[in-house]
Amino acid sequence: MRRGCSIVLALCFLHLALPTFAAGRSADADKLARAVQTAARSNALRHATLAVALVDVADGHTLYAYQDERSLVPASTQKLLTTATALARLGANHHFTTRLLMQGEVDRDGVLWGDLYIEGGGDPLLGSYRYKQTTIDTLFALWTKALRGRGVQRIDGRVCYCSSIFDAVQQHDTWQHGDVGNYFGAGASGLTFHENMYFVHFNPGAAVGQPAVAASTTPKGIGVRSTNRVATGSSSSGDQVMAYGLSQSYERLYLGTVPLGKRDFRVRVALPDPPRTCATLFATHLRANGISVSIDVEHVNRVPDSVRVVSEYHSPDLRLIAQYTNHTSNNVYAECLFKYAGYARSGMGTFASGAEAVEDYIDSLGLNRDGVRVVDGSGLSRCNLLTANFLVRFLSRLATEPYFADYLATLPQAGRSGTARNLLPNLPVTTTVYVKTGTMQGVRTLAGYIVKGGRRYAFAIMANGYTAQASEVSPLLTELLRTMTETV
Repeated sequence: MRRGCSIVLALCFLHLALPTFAAGRSADADKLARAVQTAARSNALRHATLAVALVDVADGHTLYAYQDERSLVPASTQKLLTTATALARLGANHHFTTRLLMQGEVDRDGVLWGDLYIEGGGDPLLGSYRYKQTTIDTLFALWTKALRGRGVQRIDGRVCYCSSIFDAVQQHDTWQHGDVGNYFGAGASGLTFHENMYFVHFNPGAAVGQPAVAASTTPKGIGVRSTNRVATGSSSSGDQVMAYGLSQSYERLYLGTVPLGKRDFRVRVALPDPPRTCATLFATHLRANGISVSIDVEHVNRVPDSVRVVSEYHSPDLRLIAQYTNHTSNNVYAECLFKYAGYARSGMGTFASGAEAVEDYIDSLGLNRDGVRVVDGSGLSRCNLLTANFLVRFLSRLATEPYFADYLATLPQAGRSGTARNLLPNLPVTTTVYVKTGTMQGVRTLAGYIVKGGRRYAFAIMANGYTAQASEVSPLLTELLRTMTETV
């Protein structure tokens, strides 16, 4: 290569690494620039990629940018796109509907000569333990009462289940193997049930290092066959259990530790075949409550046209679901919203159709998708790519959307709520930071809004490819966010 070309290339690479400032750069901008350079040159991040962007939402003016065009893995900040698309395309008042149906006639003795059908509607909260109105007991009692209201005392047939509103691929093929047996990697089903997870109740040993006992599971009757190799950790170690097993398999392997002295310690694990589990447990519930079912449960690809509606169960509204998705960074909820957005757009809920729905919404906002790749709704895939520049433009644009107040309410507030409860605990009362966090091995991201002095600013801070411990990286990014709040 000629020397002149080498100089030009060197200058181009230098330009990529230099920060961009607003015109009339102030001492505050200098303070933020120094903070970014200090973080970028730290031992924790000097081999990694750091990207930062800060924009005034009112006029779209860039206040500061550093490597903001780099395509980076967003982790859970991907949920910012998913929840916005769901609110925009489905509406904050949208309810997911699960239908209990029956085929056949009920004779004078109360015998249904036909089958029951549970038709999934993509509801992420069906059978969830989080709210009284969504629990398994509440749901099954409602369905049983509806059947009795139709005069059904016995079913000479099957309990069938249909989950075809989504495809059968619960987990994306780019998700890590170590994720998919755990609750956070459970994925979405057309008939999601109990958040597609179950609890294992562990009793630790008498001392660190001794085996822990997997004493029981809830819900009862799910039929999991487990191999337990969990040991006892220190009393402050928390949940260090990893579960392994495929979504349709009833085999599970438990590895890791649970804390000393914490009996009945609950660990969440991905539920095997959630649609079938829903139907099986409902058939068991019916038999336990005096309604016999003569034939076992069965999967069907579609519900017959001749069925009649017994009960329609409606989820809480999407506003609440989106809020819980972002406040707790719930991956199952995010993937349900993602696939349902795809279903609403194209008639089939898949990862591909969900990605198309998100991309279509981005395009409708007039935003450029250069450097952006959408693969899933939760951010579990490392194939998702966003730029800091795109994130702040996206967030700025959302502030003009009619559903923005509902969207803003989905974001945790730093120092106050959700996954940001312990972030920036001592902010001035005049400053509010709405922030979605994202974390996976080698990835830490923060994005959201700073509200101060009657103005709103969109920010994004992304770090990828570090080999340091997360405990070294997180304080650096937190300090950058704090500096942003002081400089705007």
